[in-house]
Amino acid sequence: MSTEATLIRRSENKCELCNNISNLSVYEVPPSSDGSAEQCILICDICLPQIDVHDNLDINHWRCLNDTMWSEVAAVQVVAFRMLTVLNDHSWARALLENLYLEDDTQKWAQLISPSTSEDHVIHKDSNGAVLSSGDTVSLIKDLNVKGGGFTAKRGEMVRNISLVADNADHIEGKVSGQHIVILTKFVKKMN
Repeated sequence: MSTEATLIRRSENKCELCNNISNLSVYEVPPSSDGSAEQCILICDICLPQIDVHDNLDINHWRCLNDTMWSEVAAVQVVAFRMLTVLNDHSWARALLENLYLEDDTQKWAQLISPSTSEDHVIHKDSNGAVLSSGDTVSLIKDLNVKGGGFTAKRGEMVRNISLVADNADHIEGKVSGQHIVILTKFVKKMN
C-alpha cells in the first residue's frame, strides 16, 4: 500500500491537523523524512502553506490544534508542537503547548527544527550553559520575588513547558503558582 493510501486510511480522508476534507496532500515532516507513513501526515491546502512560511498565519485556523494535538500519531504531534511554538505569543497557544505531552523521542524530533531557525537565531542558555528549548522543564536556583505577582517563587520550584523570548537570550517565560511570568535564564537550571 502506498504512503498516500496509508495516510488516507489512517486519517479517514481528512487533514490530520484541521479535519478539512478537500485538497489533501502528503506532507513529509522534516528534517529527514524517509517518506514512510510514520514520518508523513495528510494535510489540506490551508495548513500546508502556513507550516513552512509563518508570515501570513491565519491565527484562528490553528485553534484546530486544540483537538488534533492529542493525536496518537507522532508526526501529527510534531507538527502541532512546532505550530504551537510559532504561535507561542498567543495565550491560547501557549496554554495548549503547556498541556501538550510528547514522548521523549517525539519531543527530540519536534525540536530538531525550531520554527524560528535562522542565521540570527537567539540561543537561550541556563545558569550552567545548557541550551534551553521551548517546552523544556527548568528548576529555579534561587528564590525570586515576582514583581506585580505578590509572591516569591521558591528555589527548586519546577517550571514546565517554558517558552523562549525570541529577541532576548536572557529571558524565558513560564507558569509559576498559576501565573505566567518572565524569568531570567541565569536563575534556572535545565532538568533532563
